[in-house]
Amino acid sequence: MLNKRPKMILIDVDGTLVDSVPDLAWCVDEMMKQLGMPIHGEDKVRNWVGNGVERLTRRALIGQLDGEPDDELFNKAYPIFLDLYKDNTSKRSCLYPGVTEGLEYFKENGYILGCVTNKAEAFTLPILKDLGIYDYFQSVVSGDTLEKKKPDPLPLTYSAEKLAVTPEDSMMLGDSMSDVKAARAAGFMITCMSYGYNHGEDIRDYNPDLVIDSMAELIDILPTLND
Repeated sequence: MLNKRPKMILIDVDGTLVDSVPDLAWCVDEMMKQLGMPIHGEDKVRNWVGNGVERLTRRALIGQLDGEPDDELFNKAYPIFLDLYKDNTSKRSCLYPGVTEGLEYFKENGYILGCVTNKAEAFTLPILKDLGIYDYFQSVVSGDTLEKKKPDPLPLTYSAEKLAVTPEDSMMLGDSMSDVKAARAAGFMITCMSYGYNHGEDIRDYNPDLVIDSMAELIDILPTLND
């Protein structure tokens, strides 16, 4: 359980704010078609999302979570995927229920908000803007903003320093083991969504401080905590 009310909340994108799998899966399957390889479908792709589009491309090429494709095949496939995703970042993606309500509550009650994602900036900024939530954030750290990304704590500690908030007054709101590991290493509180992308594993197995089904649940939870 959360032990105090945070001053700052950093929020992940894919699997937390946005269900981006419909667009990602469409791009994966179109890429596979262009390569003359079997398509995978949305259910398979859903279990591969969460570590950036390069990792997703590699997983799609081998049809599984772990392992590496042939370098020549990857070098051919990756530009195809990037070109497809550039034009299909938010055509099928949508905000999860409760996200808008949660963001409005955070804004109205003075929480400092940042976004920390492993998605590249070229895709992060358009999806936040297209779905109407970009202006809620005082900082956006994407997967290529720094030399390291989650599960490394650097994006979180960088955000805390930038926004002048101590780690002990900060909370990460995510959906995956990468979010939990990064938060623990950074000294943040960690709340996870039950519905996100964690490669088919139950996020509760990674012992976050809190697991919720909707961001709107925090509207009732946060006021009960001490500062």
